[in-house]
Amino acid sequence: MSKVLFVMTGADHLTLKDGTRHPTGYWAEEFLAPYRALTAAGHEISVATPGGVVPPIDKASLAEQANGGAEGAAEVSAGIAAATELKDPLRLEDVDLSDYAAVFYPGGHGPMEDLSRDEGSAALVRDALASGKPLGLVCHGLAALLPAAGTDGAWPFAGYRLTGFTDAEENAAGLAGKMSWLLQERLVALGAQFDEGTPWASNVVVDRNLYTGQNPGSSADLADALVKALR
Repeated sequence: MSKVLFVMTGADHLTLKDGTRHPTGYWAEEFLAPYRALTAAGHEISVATPGGVVPPIDKASLAEQANGGAEGAAEVSAGIAAATELKDPLRLEDVDLSDYAAVFYPGGHGPMEDLSRDEGSAALVRDALASGKPLGLVCHGLAALLPAAGTDGAWPFAGYRLTGFTDAEENAAGLAGKMSWLLQERLVALGAQFDEGTPWASNVVVDRNLYTGQNPGSSADLADALVKALR
């Protein structure tokens, strides 16, 4: 089958507007649900991060309250531990898009810290969009789209329908007032047609080869859409 590239954050914190560091990383469900769906369909996963650092996990995403209780939390932790691709990631700077059939970005607040301004990632999302290959992003993973303007200054995702973690969800989570910027606000300012679904409910938006999911609960449905696209 095909190879799919997971591009993940290397940041273990989000710098808040007062300069303090909020511990974060990638969100477990947003990696694990697509990872399981794609590998079950026979696809090979590669993980890449800026500098090839091991992606840090947001410990809150392993908590019982984030996984429906103790049993769910233990199952997610075991799934993350079994994903050997996380232990030895590629350097994002060295990846070749031609090696992959699709590109996927999990979320967590980590991408807002590094992928929101990473030029290597920006070039990758531009090239993936232009290639016609499925480009999937979920939740705060859409921060990787922000620096994607080309040398002409045009943002290639302007006019695209998409979704991501909403300002309403950020407020409900209690972090919005402390953050330097909000994802939905930035995407809309750049010209995205943002599809805001019900907070915490699954919401997947597909526009041409761009596949986006609103929040952690959208991860499984987004994964199913990517699996279908790769058939």
